[in-house]
Amino acid sequence: MVNFNVTPIKKPSVALSDLQWNAKDLTTDIAWCEQIINVRLNLYFNQETSYSGVSEVIAPNVASYNSPYGLYLQQANLTFVERLALVLALLPAVKPSVLDVFLYKNEATERPYTEFGCQELGGCIYATGETLAFLIGCDALEDRFNIQKQLYQQAQSAAFKLLQLKGESDDVSLMKIPFQVKDEYLHLFTISEPYRPDLSQDFPAKRVVSGKRWQDLNLPDATMEQLEDIRGWIKHGHKLKQDWGFGNKIRPGYRALFHGQPGTGKTMAACLLGESTGSDVYQVDLSLITSKYIGETEKNLEKVFSMAEDKSWILFFDEADALFGKRTESNSANDQFANQNVAYLLQRIEAFNGVVILASNYKNNLDEAFFRRFEAVVYFKLPDAAQRLSLWKSGFSDKSSLESSIDLSHIAKAHELSAAAIMNVIRYTSLKAVCDDRTVILAKDINAGIQQQLGNDERNNALSRF
Repeated sequence: MVNFNVTPIKKPSVALSDLQWNAKDLTTDIAWCEQIINVRLNLYFNQETSYSGVSEVIAPNVASYNSPYGLYLQQANLTFVERLALVLALLPAVKPSVLDVFLYKNEATERPYTEFGCQELGGCIYATGETLAFLIGCDALEDRFNIQKQLYQQAQSAAFKLLQLKGESDDVSLMKIPFQVKDEYLHLFTISEPYRPDLSQDFPAKRVVSGKRWQDLNLPDATMEQLEDIRGWIKHGHKLKQDWGFGNKIRPGYRALFHGQPGTGKTMAACLLGESTGSDVYQVDLSLITSKYIGETEKNLEKVFSMAEDKSWILFFDEADALFGKRTESNSANDQFANQNVAYLLQRIEAFNGVVILASNYKNNLDEAFFRRFEAVVYFKLPDAAQRLSLWKSGFSDKSSLESSIDLSHIAKAHELSAAAIMNVIRYTSLKAVCDDRTVILAKDINAGIQQQLGNDERNNALSRF
């Protein structure tokens, strides 16, 4: 894995943005690729050239590159073939006209040259493994098979692992699949912006933000200490693995369980763990994950984990017990299906090299096997009276004032509400004031708001009059 958080490029005195450096460095590499194409075609058609093979076309020195694209090349130390494959895959997005030369028809067959191997997709020409084999002159089957082997062992190559190799069917040879750079790397190598996928069937998770600060977390000291430990891992875990030599001694990634009653701050804490460390948080949409068809739930989960691999993202599963509850010994088809989902997630979160947070309102509903996988189990309890008073005092707008009969200290002691419930009451009473064109918060509105949150007639009768 190439780490973009270390070994920063020493920028020259010329102040350019990363986008401008990408354009500059890619222009150089594209010119190199064009030269390779011209040399290979001249050799193939017996045209005059000073080269006896494309390997003589010297690749530009990456040490002079100053872009995110250049940084990747420097750290990945790509081979000639890998670098050429990467540039070919970038061409449809950055300079598609370079590949037009492969559209020439064979006069004998009145069709494009089969050996060029390009594929047309959505009106755009894409290089393939066949194109790469042609360009580097793979006349012998052994040379061709070596390229095919690299494609099949995609994850082991610093270049080929960046490619999205998807055919129309599983039967399509990898040599014939269009070379396309994965979206996250295309963003990095062009506009130099973080790739943030939208919620979709192909990526059933959405990015969530709180809009708050770490200091806004109003939680017990013990809970905050555990959250600080998780934050420490997110910020410094790579140093522990790389600099301190723990890479082979501990499991990849980090797993945490947040449990406690609704409204106690589990989602907000997950969001702020990301926002305070520069990590995006993606909340997995269970409605898009679950499927009644056998194997589809695991496939949908794999879409999320595969996309999040090797990124500084936090995956957040809210109400995780709804999907990953306790396994049973029943032999019914439904129970076996559920057990299969749990077993898959257990295996997947243990292998995932990022941060996974599972949240549950009821800890005991989760399968016991999960607890052996968690590095942290964090309990979010209801705020005590002092914390509730702080929430009441800080929640109202500066534009409003409280009716003289309102005693926030009494309210905080009398009603054990969660932080979310208190904020719901404040929002309710403030909206009442705005609708009535006044700035004073009324006691009767606070009373009504609390009744709504409690949602229980028996407890409603116990509310104090103030």
